[in-house]
Amino acid sequence: QVQLVESGGGLVQDGGSLRLSCAASGDTLNNYAMGWFRQAPGKEREFVAAISDLVPDWVGDNAYYLDSVKGRFTISRDMPKNTVYLQMNSLKPEDTAVYFCVAAQRETWNIATMKPPTREDYWGQGTQVTVSS
Repeated sequence: QVQLVESGGGLVQDGGSLRLSCAASGDTLNNYAMGWFRQAPGKEREFVAAISDLVPDWVGDNAYYLDSVKGRFTISRDMPKNTVYLQMNSLKPEDTAVYFCVAAQRETWNIATMKPPTREDYWGQGTQVTVSS
């Protein structure tokens, strides 16, 4: 069982930066692909970024990004801290949403699809990001 806790959200001006953190407990993240989804008011939850697990023989890319955040957002891992980060630069008002961290193993989540895991996934409670114009 994995527990995820997000932090780092807040209010920032257009063009500003934030770094979201997702701290995991209950298991090591080595065997889990990790990602971020977001949900804006009145909209469906959408994929933002994902990073592969550290299990050998993954043949895809190390990370995937929503087209609209490429070049602005970076997902990374800190294994000693069992934490995943989402560095968000050049934020825009349309990035305003609740951001959720997710973890799942390769058997239930192919991050190359940029869709949610199919089952046996773990989600954090979400952190609000608001970008003012």
